[in-house]
Amino acid sequence: MPAWASDSEVRVDENDGERHTSPRHLLGPSAKDEECRTMTHNVNFQQSIDQSERLVPVNLRQSGDPGIQLLLSNRVRKSPYWHLSVEAGCWKATVYNRMYHPRAYVRPEDGGAMEEYRALVNDVTLWNVAVERPIRVKGPEAEAFCNYVCTRDVTRVPTMMGRYVVLCDEHGRVLNDPVMLRVAEDEFWFTISDSDLAYWFRGVNHGMRFDVEIDEIDVSPLQVQGPKSEDLLADLVGEAVREVPYYGLMAAQIEGADVFISQTGFSGEKGYEVYAHDSTLNAETVWNAILAVGEQYNLMVVAPAHHRRIAAGILSYGQDLDHETNPFQCNLGHMVPKAKEANYIGKEALERTRELVKAGKPPFSHQLVGLKLGGKPIEDYAPDFWLVGPDAGSEPSGWITSPWYSPELGTNIAMAYVPVSSAVLGTELVAWLPDEFLDIPGQPVAAIVCEMPFRESVNPSSRERAKAAGRDYSY
Repeated sequence: MPAWASDSEVRVDENDGERHTSPRHLLGPSAKDEECRTMTHNVNFQQSIDQSERLVPVNLRQSGDPGIQLLLSNRVRKSPYWHLSVEAGCWKATVYNRMYHPRAYVRPEDGGAMEEYRALVNDVTLWNVAVERPIRVKGPEAEAFCNYVCTRDVTRVPTMMGRYVVLCDEHGRVLNDPVMLRVAEDEFWFTISDSDLAYWFRGVNHGMRFDVEIDEIDVSPLQVQGPKSEDLLADLVGEAVREVPYYGLMAAQIEGADVFISQTGFSGEKGYEVYAHDSTLNAETVWNAILAVGEQYNLMVVAPAHHRRIAAGILSYGQDLDHETNPFQCNLGHMVPKAKEANYIGKEALERTRELVKAGKPPFSHQLVGLKLGGKPIEDYAPDFWLVGPDAGSEPSGWITSPWYSPELGTNIAMAYVPVSSAVLGTELVAWLPDEFLDIPGQPVAAIVCEMPFRESVNPSSRERAKAAGRDYSY
């Protein structure tokens, strides 16, 4: 029996001086472990869950948020927009692609992240997402190279259009899930999620010798998201932006600064991304122009809206998937097209996985699902992967990756990895949440497996479009 499985422990929060009682399985080991060995236990919570198929298991120790301050130093890059985010009120940040990433502007006493959510779904918002760090692949064989590293068929992407893509290793595990933009016949940009794609590309090409150049470039994206985003950008760059299709791209100027504008985003709402060229010089010009025009539309500078992207079924790399996750395991099986004839990295492994999944013998133990959760509203980031299980008296068998409260649905929603046998829609589970979200202290809340997305997006995703066309894959 784990020494840290006692029913509860009282801790003192150094920030507010108040006493809180937390289940010991949420706190993890402490100096009281020896004392705990003599205590009685109602449930034997384990320190982790069987993840023997992974080389590096997901850390499921429930350590909570200790209130540690993020160190700002010059070892981690500040984007060209960093100082502008600070001026806009950023008070919480993380590190993403070795760059500081703003994660909160509105203070909790003023409504916190849910006030930022209100602005997103009702008006329009501006996000600093320079951490997406565009990687450019340019040269006579750029199309061939990109088609070799992407699972989707890059040859089908016309100039000034983009795609959401996944890139896998030779074992079919996801290394990155960026947005790819084809800005010219011989030039592609990858706005990357949180893993170093440039090094991977260079390593691949060291052996393959495609005639391409691979570089990170001085282009920093912003997102303009929300129902009023189109009107704002039309005022800023002209009516032509209204003709840009979903995943389409246009060239424009903002106060003399060159930009690309794509109809893409991380929210599920109507939205665009603005790519400022020579952003080290033009950051203030582009940012301040958007702020000025956005004033009439109630624009608010906010953090990336994880509450809304969860509802839209949009995954977050490093949180909902990582370099040991197979696309068929994390609701991205549609990104492996049956119709792509060309070879690509991971193709053999992914086609083998497809057949095993089809035969009911998936080569993985846990699968990503959507959950609706009971309990009090979750209105901020979870500091741990909270645990789930079949019932209150059983050992945990899975973990929550992304939880939040949905005002539209009136319930907490989440993504979670559960045993494949529990991934069937309608399966009833329980979730062990921290005290502050529990209806009954010490008791897990009810959870039920449900379909993702939880609510419709303004633009259907590639998954939804493929499904509507009667396919289980996208081109």
